[in-house]
Amino acid sequence: MSLGPAGASLNPDQAENFEDMEKQFAVKAVQHMTTYWAILEKMKGSQLRLTKMDDEIYEHFKKDFPELDPAETINEDTMKSKEGKERWRNFMMAYEKKIDDYNFGTMLRANPKFEYGEKETIFAMRMQFYAIEIARNRHGLNDWVYEQAHTA
Repeated sequence: MSLGPAGASLNPDQAENFEDMEKQFAVKAVQHMTTYWAILEKMKGSQLRLTKMDDEIYEHFKKDFPELDPAETINEDTMKSKEGKERWRNFMMAYEKKIDDYNFGTMLRANPKFEYGEKETIFAMRMQFYAIEIARNRHGLNDWVYEQAHTA
């Protein structure tokens, strides 16, 4: 049983440790997701900075993915196609030494009009999350979360 291109194999005696790592990953991804949502409820996304490099990330995203409208639903199949993976890998590698956890997995809403949910959430890399959410915030597409939280 191979675990990837490095040719590492999974030792059945260590399978439990692998499951523990998967659980830890899932916990981190959910923590990131809930933390981000809580921040959006406390502050308008249009006033939020996600990194010290938001401006650079935003400009790079617009240049490399001009066809991606942050207001529209992300096509997960296109994002995860062979060509899509290559484009995103090239984008992300620019931040390898600049952004901590740039390649960690996280949860991304497919469409900014909806909350996180089973059908509305995509597994993505942290830099994909940053690029798309920075663009959404710049366009005011997440401000509704704050407004909804403060109308009750």
